[in-house]
Amino acid sequence: VQLQASGGGLVQAGGSLRLSCAASGRTFNVKAVGWFRQAPGKERDAVAAISWRNRGTAYPDSVKGRFTISRESASNTVYLQMNNLRPEDTAVYFCAADEDYGLMLRRVSYDYWGHGTQVTVSS
Repeated sequence: VQLQASGGGLVQAGGSLRLSCAASGRTFNVKAVGWFRQAPGKERDAVAAISWRNRGTAYPDSVKGRFTISRESASNTVYLQMNNLRPEDTAVYFCAADEDYGLMLRRVSYDYWGHGTQVTVSS
């Protein structure tokens, strides 16, 4: 499975961005896709995940109500809509795919990773 993340950029606090993750290759084995972020000197943490088949979603408390993950079946693309962005949301954002029904917000559940896209939120 290959994953291509895009859509990052510079935005002011309170603004919005939409990230895209295009999946290709053996996507029929994918069980979930997650978005993660990593700020300098910090761990890579989950911000959203979606079940590939039933579109069930999961979010950590830090982004609930601000971030929305969705999937477009025709293009095998997963989106992350980020609203009301804060400076603490600044990080490199990665998408990842899980083939094994692991816990959706656990980094170790994911088998394939795309390259990251930088999101910078200015105050």
